Amino acid sequence: MSRESAKLTGQGRLKGALRGALIAVMCVSVGACSLFNRGNDDEFEIIEEEPADRLYNEGLALLGSGSYGRAAEKFEEVDRVHPYSEWARRSLLMSAYSHFEAGRYESAIGAAERYVNLHPGSEDAAYAQYLIGESHYRQIPQVSRDQERSEKAQAAYRALIERYPDSEYAVAAREKLNVSRDQVAGKEMEVGRYYLGQRQYLAAVNRFRTVVTDHQETRHVEEALHRLTESYYALGLVSEAQTAAAVLGHNFPDSQWYHDSYRLLQRGGYEPEESEGSWISRVFRGQAA
Repeated sequence: MSRESAKLTGQGRLKGALRGALIAVMCVSVGACSLFNRGNDDEFEIIEEEPADRLYNEGLALLGSGSYGRAAEKFEEVDRVHPYSEWARRSLLMSAYSHFEAGRYESAIGAAERYVNLHPGSEDAAYAQYLIGESHYRQIPQVSRDQERSEKAQAAYRALIERYPDSEYAVAAREKLNVSRDQVAGKEMEVGRYYLGQRQYLAAVNRFRTVVTDHQETRHVEEALHRLTESYYALGLVSEAQTAAAVLGHNFPDSQWYHDSYRLLQRGGYEPEESEGSWISRVFRGQAA
């Protein structure tokens, strides 16, 4: 290469460096911008990015008009374009809420979980956790179907109560937790009744035992104890049947289920009688079964 060619090449590189520096300065001066290469190494277009607060307010406007899907997209744009701003933190929560209102529960769960993971100490973290629980809760099916959603809702509500026990959402979470537990227990009862009707008594006992052990606070526990009385009596395990009936009568003396259990035992010449060595007794005394 000749000295003249080298000189021209060096000048070209210097111009390129100066042009890059100038673009960088321009970006700083406008606050936020991006570069778009048109395909020619020497031609760039400067695109000014919309400020975070403006994007956020546009999202709020869309939310207020009921355009939940578009609002979520606008809030996500804030997070994408201005990821380290305070507006990004707010927008992440608002995108979760927008998705929730739009019925996009999986997207709501994803955004809310990300918020909790990134900002666990935020004053809004409890609400984000509540949105996770509510998104699962809204998808709980009828008791005749699989109750995976109920279990996920329970887990989310328990996490809220444990992490943020003093938040206003913990109260609502406790109420929803009871409902979701009742739903799961109802499913166990339905399956247990099926086995009982098929005279598969051991399989039935396992289902009713789950209700008594894990869902003792639900409305199904009275029937579960009666069904245990029936199942154990049919198996010839009279002592266990007597214990189930005795525990039922002690805790729910006015229950129709207790009267039914009492009559069943009485027909065989037995009375309800608790055996303290039974797993049923240990469960109701708060001991491990």
